[in-house]
Amino acid sequence: MGTWTRPVRRALDRMVDEPLRERYARLGVELNAYGYDRWGASRDDQLRSLALLRWFHESYFRVEAHGIERVPARGRVLLIGNHSGQLAYDGMLVSSALFFDKDPPRMARAMIERFFIQTPIVGTLMTRMGQLTGIQENAERLLTEEEAAVMVFPEGARGGGRVWSERYRVLGFSQGFLRLAKRTKTPVVPFAFIGGEEMCPSLSRGEPIARLLGLPYVPLVPWGVPLPAPVKVHIHFGAPMRFEGTGDEEDEVVLPEVRQVEHAVQELIERGLASRQGIFT
Repeated sequence: MGTWTRPVRRALDRMVDEPLRERYARLGVELNAYGYDRWGASRDDQLRSLALLRWFHESYFRVEAHGIERVPARGRVLLIGNHSGQLAYDGMLVSSALFFDKDPPRMARAMIERFFIQTPIVGTLMTRMGQLTGIQENAERLLTEEEAAVMVFPEGARGGGRVWSERYRVLGFSQGFLRLAKRTKTPVVPFAFIGGEEMCPSLSRGEPIARLLGLPYVPLVPWGVPLPAPVKVHIHFGAPMRFEGTGDEEDEVVLPEVRQVEHAVQELIERGLASRQGIFT
């Protein structure tokens, strides 16, 4: 971290209070003598990130988590949901919900696109929170060796960069998460993220510019910069789903099961949209 970050870090340190430290301690994260976990995440940086995220969670987005008790209190679990918000705001806020709204708290490890990891501010925040590049090896180790809660957005970059005409419509999940769930005997908890489409409504993926920059998309939002509007966020968690098998089945076996999870997420989305009072309330 450069010297220019020191004032920011000092300001965040002042936001880290005793209740936050106590809640973090309840996670039971195994740290080395220098305060780092096995993945290179720093306890101090995680606390700073959580202090900032607490403000976004409680004051800016006013997050409400519905059915969070459906997420197991311990043990491996795959959290599967719709992608939106352009710059991984959804992953940040699902993580904050599990930490601040669940008792006991859990740390959700998000499998995120390299594009998001490389995004200034958001990428740094996600990395310091302990999130990882979304490759199968990382996810499998987290589930089998640490009994972690792993968050996956199977729509990938297409979902994260969806345009306004595609809002709140599941665009199709890849098979990887389902095969991972079978191979590791992990329950799947579907969730719907409501509010992401309005916080950063994209008019275009900016594909000509994206190709020049080597990016999957460049969000073109009405106000120019993809900074999120202060919409109220609702996260709806569904009942755990279990799938038998080895993960090596033929596509014709796996695809119908993937569609079951897609349908569960779409149902949660529709239920969440029907129950909210408005975009900002």
